[in-house]
Amino acid sequence: MPLDSIQYRPGGDEVPHAEFKAAHEALLQQDQWIVDGFGSMDTVWERLNVADTLVYLDMPVWRHYWWVTKRFLTGLWVHPAGWPEGSSLLKGTLKSYPTVRLCHAKLTPKYREYVAQAKATQQVYHLRSRSDIEQFFQTVAAEF
Repeated sequence: MPLDSIQYRPGGDEVPHAEFKAAHEALLQQDQWIVDGFGSMDTVWERLNVADTLVYLDMPVWRHYWWVTKRFLTGLWVHPAGWPEGSSLLKGTLKSYPTVRLCHAKLTPKYREYVAQAKATQQVYHLRSRSDIEQFFQTVAAEF
């Protein structure tokens, strides 16, 4: 589930934080879940702590900028999966660029430390390259 789908309303307005947290908590109470996205500082660590498997895309910052740009360009023709209906793709894209920069500067070191420690108790896929991503997909395909 893209976290944007519970964090934003159709049209792009943010839901009140308490409402987002309640939806996030309900999601974590399910037997199985897959989450894509950041959410908020007060939910990310909670989510990471209860997950049994972590897939961390630890790519160079330029690649994250490219993915944001690619989502925008592709979104001109095809609605991005998980993107709130009626939400401005341009506005969201412009908001994403500083978020990528801040996350890379502030959170990437913390994420790296977290996943290094999490390997002791959780299944961790720390993907650092395109070949790591391809190998991950092959591993998942072989399991299912």
